[in-house]
Amino acid sequence: MVDLRSRILTYTAELEPGTAYAPPDDTQRERVAESVGHLLDGDATRAEHLLAPLGLKLTRLTDTESGRRYDEIAAARPGRAERWGRLYLTADSDVRWNAQVPHPVSDRDTERLGIRLLEDNPGGSLVLAGAHREAGRDDAADVAHRADSVFHAIVMELQKRDVPGVQLHGFARDSDRPYEAVLSTGAARSTLTEAAVLADRMQADGLRVCRGWSARCPLEGTTNVQGKAAERHHATFLHVELSPKARGDGNDADAAATALSGLVTTWNSARR
Repeated sequence: MVDLRSRILTYTAELEPGTAYAPPDDTQRERVAESVGHLLDGDATRAEHLLAPLGLKLTRLTDTESGRRYDEIAAARPGRAERWGRLYLTADSDVRWNAQVPHPVSDRDTERLGIRLLEDNPGGSLVLAGAHREAGRDDAADVAHRADSVFHAIVMELQKRDVPGVQLHGFARDSDRPYEAVLSTGAARSTLTEAAVLADRMQADGLRVCRGWSARCPLEGTTNVQGKAAERHHATFLHVELSPKARGDGNDADAAATALSGLVTTWNSARR
């Protein structure tokens, strides 16, 4: 029994810019992806066997708040693998959707929103980056724009298995962004119906939304590597940028979370 929110936020609280970060090599990324595949297939023993040499471990958790069970992939000890991120997969059903948080802390409160979606809605998973986007050198830890990360390897494995995903980002409010949300499908074009429904839900709750498929919006995520992978895999992928008021606490944040919960609930029902 664990307080899942506290467990994750304690982990992300340590993420700072300028700290050391080294991405995994090709073999390590392939092993992580393979282990996730075995876990999704119900073979936890094989998954553990692949993870252990990488300094990662598999733990079954029960969240005290929601009562839901999750399988956590996380570092077994302090070290290089600790900054590769974490994965939380529902253990109570098949995985039917995933929330992705590529920039925890630097996109403030996106990690809190990801946790909220996971705790409030069944059938989900959370893919969490493990380093501040400004860690390491030459944008090495900016996993939304790098394919050489554990984060990307996990997302691709989920895409190959047709698990729809929503990626959560945050932007600073300024005069050329008079919105609470910017929605797009990134490089993918297979998620327009879901994106339009999400935009309608947000607008119905009073949020101003820029729709990247029908208007010229900032931050459309067209260079996002998970979006590009979704295009190749014909996978369902939504790129969501939120203003500071639409993340964290407050009425706008509640409206955004409610709309996103409606999205993942639709995905959960459709895959039963």
